[in-house]
Amino acid sequence: MSRLPRIQPRRHVGHDPDYRFTLANERTFLAWIRTSLALIAGGLAVFQFLPEFGVQGGRETLGASLIILGTVLATGSVLRWASAEEAMRQDRPIPTTRLPIVLAAGVMIVTVMVTILLLV
Repeated sequence: MSRLPRIQPRRHVGHDPDYRFTLANERTFLAWIRTSLALIAGGLAVFQFLPEFGVQGGRETLGASLIILGTVLATGSVLRWASAEEAMRQDRPIPTTRLPIVLAAGVMIVTVMVTILLLV
């Protein structure tokens, strides 16, 4: 048995859930993906278009932080989608997620970084 998390839900387990729940799960996944793409695009824009800050490497650190946060969010959203789909197939409660906490903490860290870079 692999120790890696499942990316695809097990379609042969349980039964097909009501299609409305499956579509709602997919809409939630797509919302997380849009957010992660916006973070990645913002990180690329920081790299390409912002002038250098007063701190050496500040622009690169800020851009990389946004790209990393977007990548973590995209990865987490795939895992969340698969676990929710599998839970619905087995009539189990939907597992909790830490994605909102990760996003909030990441945005807070980036905000503190921006504030420091602008004040120095």
